[in-house]
Amino acid sequence: MELRIFTEPQQGASYDQLLAVARCAEDGGYGAFFRSDHYLNMGDGDGRPGPTDAWTTLAGLARETRQIRLGTLMTAATFRLPGPLAITVAQIDAMSGGRVELGIGTGWFEAEHAAYGIPFPPLGERFDRLEEQLAIITGLWETPAGQTFDHIGRYYTLTGSPALPKPVQQPRPPVLIGGHGARRTPALAARYADEFNLPFAGLDDTAAQFDRVRAAAAAIGREPESMILSNALVLCCGRTEAEVKRRADAIGREPQELRANGLAGSPAEIVDKIGRYAAFGASRIYLQVLDLTDLDHLDLVAAEVASQL
Repeated sequence: MELRIFTEPQQGASYDQLLAVARCAEDGGYGAFFRSDHYLNMGDGDGRPGPTDAWTTLAGLARETRQIRLGTLMTAATFRLPGPLAITVAQIDAMSGGRVELGIGTGWFEAEHAAYGIPFPPLGERFDRLEEQLAIITGLWETPAGQTFDHIGRYYTLTGSPALPKPVQQPRPPVLIGGHGARRTPALAARYADEFNLPFAGLDDTAAQFDRVRAAAAAIGREPESMILSNALVLCCGRTEAEVKRRADAIGREPQELRANGLAGSPAEIVDKIGRYAAFGASRIYLQVLDLTDLDHLDLVAAEVASQL
């Protein structure tokens, strides 16, 4: 079981804060630092100092970290054209020495699109665009050097692309697809994903969705075991109940609600719950850290949770 750190900087975080978290995660032995790709805060607060672009952030971290892997949960396909996104990710892969992973989804938060003038098509079209983007991005990366790439689709057409630059990781950086959709999401994961991630789901929903993903893979002749399965869950760990309560208060949540819907409680409680997700096939957990100023939280989990997995 690998633990990764997952942040939500649209809620209010500077690049320097994210760098501090990424370096703390690296020093603590976590497998990766991931961040969301959003341009507007959600819920209470005003999001100050304001959003930071996901791939600009990861480019900076690529040069200011040494070995931790870097990625997105999830880049919105509505935000970027697939050709330029393939270039960006390949460049950051080179900048990091081959440590980048691309999580990509349809995009879902309509308010941020309205706030920054980004078109927000209906859900069916967003899935269609995502499918084309996946074909283009992976196609560009996997085109042999010296050959060109063409794509004629409903939404995107590429003609005679040199398919450059090539990423350091070959044949390409890992691709993550995730979500709760029962039909198209598993099908896209089976075709394109190295990892399927299910965010903020309980044990029963995890079991059902992982089974759908495995079935979709088997239906196209892919070995289900060739895909990594993972969960993303909010973290709230404490050595004492008072410490758990303090950390829950800091993010505006209740300990018992977090115990039910996330990873909350003592290190022993969290180890036990991670084990229950592992029983359904999860081999990675993305720990959603919402208080980015509390680096002791990461140190505690590294020392007393990760060591037991």
